[in-house]
Amino acid sequence: SSLAWRYSSPKINNEGDALLMTNWVIVGLGASIGAVGRYGFTEFYKKSHPEFGYHATLIINLSGAFILGWLFALALTDSLYGFLGVGFCGGWTTFSTLNSEIAGQVATQKWRQALTYTALTYGLGLPLCALGWWLGNSFFG
Repeated sequence: SSLAWRYSSPKINNEGDALLMTNWVIVGLGASIGAVGRYGFTEFYKKSHPEFGYHATLIINLSGAFILGWLFALALTDSLYGFLGVGFCGGWTTFSTLNSEIAGQVATQKWRQALTYTALTYGLGLPLCALGWWLGNSFFG
């Protein structure tokens, strides 16, 4: 597979619609597992650290960036990458929650917290994705 978004246009072969439907189900199952995992982790973290609940989203998004980089390096089959990369990581990570939490921090004038959260998310996300890719290539590639 290329470095382009691997799952943007599923190929239809002789099996046609059945293969396409199978891919959709595989991605959906992975996304369901990722979303339930994110929900469970967030609830657990917020109970353990109620004053720092937004840290759960930071941990989730940074770990997702790392995992996605690592999975991409493994050159998985399209179905397995669809399940783990697009599905699980897509359900596990959350851009909308990140932005709503930052907006809430800005609205309550927690400027330093909002800036730190934004800087950590974007400043560490890409390097962690690259590290995951490098480790995947180094040990499994």
